[in-house]
Amino acid sequence: MQQNRARYLIFFQYLGSKYSGVMKSPAHQPAEGVQNHLENAVRRLKPLNEVSVSISSRTDTGVHALCNSAHLDILRKADKPPFAEKVLTEALNFFLKPEPIRITRVYRVASDFHARYRAISRTYVYRLATGVSHHSEMPIMEKDLCWALRDTELDISAMQEAGTILSGTHDFSTFRALSSDTPFKDPVKTMELVQVQPGLSFSQRHFHRDIQFWELSFKSRSFLYRQVRRMTGALVAVGQGKLSVRQIQELLDARDSLAYPQNMAAPSCGLILTNVEYKDLDLMPYTQD
Repeated sequence: MQQNRARYLIFFQYLGSKYSGVMKSPAHQPAEGVQNHLENAVRRLKPLNEVSVSISSRTDTGVHALCNSAHLDILRKADKPPFAEKVLTEALNFFLKPEPIRITRVYRVASDFHARYRAISRTYVYRLATGVSHHSEMPIMEKDLCWALRDTELDISAMQEAGTILSGTHDFSTFRALSSDTPFKDPVKTMELVQVQPGLSFSQRHFHRDIQFWELSFKSRSFLYRQVRRMTGALVAVGQGKLSVRQIQELLDARDSLAYPQNMAAPSCGLILTNVEYKDLDLMPYTQD
């Protein structure tokens, strides 16, 4: 029997607080991953193939995304044409409705397209809040969306100077957390952007407390495990005077994960994946393979 198979690139966003991360969690684990819910939504479409959603960019427990991406295949009977992109977007969002997960865009792509390997850059933003003496002073709308630094003033110019040290191509071994993948991952990465700048907040504008928001932005083709949180923690330590700019260079030069100071990595709650970028050619209207 002839069948219709189509591959799609989906862009999606989520609030990560309730999930074990973006990747699928095993059945025995109480907290589910975002991927579990995406695959369940696809199954509701009753495809003929086994459902598998291939995520482009891993995020950990508590990390959010305004823009993550994945590819998936949907196989239908010959008398049912492939889903149109808009129809698939609306259908998946209907089945995801109870969850803080949304499909923002869908593209039909070539059968050999791979969401992870075709991505040309990823951008993360880490949000900080200063001017807070107790966690109860944070507006409720910012809950789990930033790192509130209690009783802290930051030397922003020192953080920006330290950021320039991390920019460019380096061995970032010191700034990765050890994992089972460590021996197989090249620690040399190119940071296209390391930026510290004032942040914006709806609650800051309309809720009259002396809270200042800051955004640390990082852009690269790919990142090492927990690299952004460890770079953020080190930059915040510079802003607090706990590390010098020179010590950031020394950490980078050490090329040793164990050289990174204990308990310095930033928590997950302020980290947001804001963009996964592809070549324009990959997002052109689909033509038959």
